[in-house]
Parts: sequence; C-alpha cells; structure tokens
Amino acid sequence: MVKVYTHKFDTKVYKANISVKTGLFIDGQWVNPVDGSDMINIVDSATRKVITAVSGSGEKDVEIAVKAARKAFKTTWGLKVPGSEQGRILSKLADLLEKHSDELAAFEALNVGEGSGKPFLLTQRYKVPCSVKIVRYYAGWADKIHGQMIETNEKKLAYTRHEPWGVVGAIVPWNVPLVSDCMHSTLSSFSKRIKTMAVSKIAPALATGNTVILKPSEITPLTALFLADLLNEAGVPPGVVNVVNGYGHTVGSALSTHPNIDKITFTGSTLTGRKILKAAAESNLKDVTLELGGKSPTIVFDDVVIVSINTLLFIVLLKLTTKTPKTTSSNIK
Repeated sequence: MVKVYTHKFDTKVYKANISVKTGLFIDGQWVNPVDGSDMINIVDSATRKVITAVSGSGEKDVEIAVKAARKAFKTTWGLKVPGSEQGRILSKLADLLEKHSDELAAFEALNVGEGSGKPFLLTQRYKVPCSVKIVRYYAGWADKIHGQMIETNEKKLAYTRHEPWGVVGAIVPWNVPLVSDCMHSTLSSFSKRIKTMAVSKIAPALATGNTVILKPSEITPLTALFLADLLNEAGVPPGVVNVVNGYGHTVGSALSTHPNIDKITFTGSTLTGRKILKAAAESNLKDVTLELGGKSPTIVFDDVVIVSINTLLFIVLLKLTTKTPKTTSSNIK
C-alpha cells in the first residue's frame, strides 16, 4: 500500500493539513516500485529537516510506465480521441488547478525553498494562476491543430497532416518543479514565453495527442505527486500521464535510452542535456527538446554611468525574490 504524507502548515498566510501520496503513479494507479531504489528523503527547504520520503523507481518501473503510456496512446488517447474531448479534459484540469491553488502553492513553498509569507502568496496569486492559463491555452488548441492543402495540378492531391509523437518523457528541474512563470501577458506570444516546467510540458503534450511519463526532481517531487491525483479527477485516462520518482542516473537515463519513447523534453543543466542528447541519438533517434541552465554573468565596469545602476539594482532584486537559484537571474561579482 502506498504511503500518504500529511503536512501541517501553520503560517500567518496559510493554515491547513494537506496530504500527498508518496508512491509511483502508473497507469492511473498509485503503486510501489517493483525494483526501485531505497526511499528518497524529502526535506523542508526552510529547516533542512527530513519531512517524508518518496518511493524511488528503477528500470523495471520505467518499463511498466512506458508500456502503460504506449497502450493508452494506441487505445484511449492519441488519434483515438477527438481533440474536443482532449480539450475538455484539459479544461477540467485547469479548473482543478485553480480550485487547489492553496495546496499547490503550499507544497511548492515547502519543498522548493520559496519559504513562507510573501513567496507563498506570490506562488498562490501569480504562479498558480499562470499555470491555469497555460493549461487553458493548450486546451483551446486541442481541436484546432490542422494540416494544410497544398496547391498542385488538377490530377494530384497534396496535403500535410500533424500527428502526435507518441510517448513523451518529461524531465523537470528541482527549482521550479510544477508551477510555471508567465513571462508575458499577451496570449499571442504566450506559448513562446512560458517557463517550461511540469504543467507546461504536460499540457501541450496532451493537447497534441501524446502520452507522458513525468520524472520530477528527486529533490522536489511533492507538487508533481499532488498533480497526479488532479489528473485522475480531471478524467485523464489511465496511462496517459505517469509519474515516476527517481534519480537522473537511473530513471532519467532509462527514459533517455528507452527505444519505445518517442520524444524527451528536459529542463536542467547543460551537462545533463548533452548526455540526454547523446543517449537519444544512440537509442532510437528520439526527438529531443532541451532548455538548459546557462547562467547570465553581469560585468559592471568602473566607468558605468549612474543611470545604469537602476538596471543593475533590478537584476539584483530578481535574484533576491526567491531563495533558490534561477537561470533567469544574473551572477554578479
């Protein structure tokens, strides 16, 4: 039986007891690992004390998840389900994210290190609503993805058709595991200006008919595990989204090298990105999308004009808005 962790939040801005399952979410069910590693300790980012542990996956668990995702792609998702139905389910998921914004913000603050107080409110009032917008945006696209008719001579017919990749492996980083930032408020450029974490990896994948195996960071998996129950409640068919906890050298490697995974989307370090790209090429030439963590050094010369200090102060403030490293912030010496 999968263990449940309940945390008591008792801050000025949020007081509640909320629970999350700590196992693996495969084929629409909570399961314990078949051959996974030992339990992975999860710490309170503020106190650095261990608060719970989650199950670690192994290669056999990944294999089970891949089979579930492939079966779902062929039978209950993919091209078997109209885009309008996929959009309806995603819209329901957006409603649930909105309904449970307090819990999502609390787990994100607890696990990631955004602290309590204002950072919780920032996550609750800005980041979670942004994630809701992301899901609604892609829900609207689900039945609007069409090919093109190409002009040719009267004896020939030429057209294009968009089809889903199939099974997508999604690997997200520890510092923003679930809740995404909107970098722009204009929907016309919305899809190009979001930070691609769990929600914004899952939503476009599902809207285009793919199934997903999500690997959250072994450091910060709680919000992704909480999301799994919301996926069930939204009516996402079993196997369409699977969540496997574990380390990069085991689970991440198994996803990258698996011959029955068609695409990998990864956000993280440049070093790991290179390894994933190589593994993808050496296995089945799977498609790869990488968002890699190059930092932004800032050099300030001694002859800088005073008016430019405002820009420098803005960069410093960006760095101080969170207790965790951000790839969008500068390293200032």
